[in-house]
Amino acid sequence: MSFEITMTSDVVGLTIVAPVSRRGFMSATAAVAAGYTLAAGPVRAEAIATDTEGLQAGDAKIKVGSEEMPAYFARPAGNTKAPVIIVAMEVFGLHEYIKDVTRRLAKLGAFAIAPDYYFRKGVDLTKVTDVKDLLPVVNSKPDAELLSDLDAVVAWAGAQGGDTAKFGIIGFCRGGRTVWEYAAHGGALKAGVAFYGTVVDPANPLWPKSPMQLAGEMKAPVLGLYGGADTGIPVAQVEQLKAALEQNKKTAEFKIYPDAPHGFHADYRGSYRKDAAEDAWKQAQAWFRKYGVLS
Repeated sequence: MSFEITMTSDVVGLTIVAPVSRRGFMSATAAVAAGYTLAAGPVRAEAIATDTEGLQAGDAKIKVGSEEMPAYFARPAGNTKAPVIIVAMEVFGLHEYIKDVTRRLAKLGAFAIAPDYYFRKGVDLTKVTDVKDLLPVVNSKPDAELLSDLDAVVAWAGAQGGDTAKFGIIGFCRGGRTVWEYAAHGGALKAGVAFYGTVVDPANPLWPKSPMQLAGEMKAPVLGLYGGADTGIPVAQVEQLKAALEQNKKTAEFKIYPDAPHGFHADYRGSYRKDAAEDAWKQAQAWFRKYGVLS
C-alpha cells in the first residue's frame, strides 16, 4: 500500500469506533447546511455552537509564498494585542467544529486562527463524504511545507496586531500530530496542546520524523490528551513517547481518559465523551495559562 492511501493510526481511530444509534443526530442535509463534514459520520444534533458576540470573526487569506492560504479566525473585538493560538484541524478540513473551537478560544481572550493548509490540492475536504478519499490529500502534505505554512500564520497574526510573544498551538487528530511536530520546530512557541495526535507514523518520505523520533528536539512544552479506548493510538505508544520526553528532559504532561475513544472532544461526532471533553478543555486552558499564552 502506498503512503498516499495508508490508513494512519489517527484515521484508524476515527473509523473504528463503537456504532451509535441514529437517534439524536442531524440529517445529512441539515449537517451540511450547518457546515459540518460528512466524512466523519453522522453529526450530533447537540453539537456545541459558540456565537460571535463580542468577537471579530470570519474568513481570511494568508500569504504563503506566491499563494494565499484560506483560514478562519476569531478574536475579541477591539483587542489589538490578543495572544495568538493556531488551531490545527483534523483531516476533515476547515469545517464547523474547527471554526467553533476557534471561537471558543477567542471567548477566552485569544486571537485564534485555523488555517486550511491542505488548500493546494484544490479539494474542499469538508465536502468529501468518505474518509478514505481524504487520505491521498492529507497524507501527501510534506511536513516541511506544513511547518512553513504555520510560520506564515504566525507572521500574519503578528501583522494583524496579535501578540506573537504569547503564542500557542492546539490540534485535534492529525492536528494533534501537527502540534508535536511544530513544538520541535517553532522556537517562538510558548506551549502546545495535542488532542489524540499520532505518536508513530507509517513510512512516508514526506514525514521525515514522527513525534516519537522528535522527542529530543522539542522546544516548547506540550500537553498530550489521549483516549484509553483509542483503537488507533495504543496507550503503550503514548507511554513510550512520555518516557522518551522524560529521558530527554523535555517538558510535557499527559492525561489519558480510560474509556474515551479517538475523537472524544469532537462534540459533533458519536465519539464525543462529554466528561472527558470538558475536563480536557479545562486542562488545555490551564496549560496555556501556565506557560503564559492565556492570562
